[in-house]
Amino acid sequence: MDQAAQPIAPSRAAQAVAATRAARRSRHRLIKNIVAHAVLITFSIAFMVPFYWMIVSSLKTNQQIFTNPIQWLPDPPRWENYPNALTYPNFPFLRFLANSVFYSVSVTIGTVISCAAVGYGFARLRFPFRDVLFYITVATLMIPFIVTFIPTYILFKNFGLIGNYTPLILPAFLGNAFFIFMMRQFFLGLPNELADAARVDGAGHFRTFWQVMLPLVKPALMVVAVFTFLGTWNDFLGPLIYLSDSALYPLSLGLYAFRAQRTTEWALMMAASTITTLPLIVIFFFTQRYFLEGIKLTGLKG
Repeated sequence: MDQAAQPIAPSRAAQAVAATRAARRSRHRLIKNIVAHAVLITFSIAFMVPFYWMIVSSLKTNQQIFTNPIQWLPDPPRWENYPNALTYPNFPFLRFLANSVFYSVSVTIGTVISCAAVGYGFARLRFPFRDVLFYITVATLMIPFIVTFIPTYILFKNFGLIGNYTPLILPAFLGNAFFIFMMRQFFLGLPNELADAARVDGAGHFRTFWQVMLPLVKPALMVVAVFTFLGTWNDFLGPLIYLSDSALYPLSLGLYAFRAQRTTEWALMMAASTITTLPLIVIFFFTQRYFLEGIKLTGLKG
């Protein structure tokens, strides 16, 4: 009886040690998760405070915005600030909104079309000096914007294109080095058998690109479109340089002009800024899933 029971004791001890180690690892994992979430929550709150302050200030009076101590909640909320901002004299908000939509959509369409076409060419077509041209394209990412700003401005001025949206929209149809690089990587991740099958069926390069390859990289196209739209919507320097007529201002420049003329209307300024930000928030929440799909697409192997 005793001899049969002797081998059991070490087994139970080993199980106890293993259970202790598992519990210790579980506690360490729990502590790491708590610390990681605490850090993320802290940074999230830090980034959300300015946005919260903008919304709260849009519902206050000018006096309440600058009270000391800070008034974190409007009392009472002034919802009329929003219609007043939209109809304020000498501030054609709806016109600025239409200009921003036209500017952002045009640049987005041009960037998506040009970058998809050039990226496909670098990934799937064979032509002399293809790799050299691709390396040169990527190398342009290292050139600061200020270096090319003056020559570009002089070029458009010599063509008589200053004062309208042409110098702001036309470069989008010539491609963007970063998005060309990204689209090339997406096209390289697609199986080669798809292009071979299309070629066997008699499809040329354009038909293969348009009907076979392009539908498979929709997540990548959405990523390019979203990033381009967000960047163009918030663009301030480009319109400031090339536009001289206030009737052509987008919202980014129109809000600055409104602040420069009416420095005391902070509540209306915050209301207009909140309305300007809402389209970006809506676009982000409706398109964020495409970022995950884009990550999955890069894992495909030919």
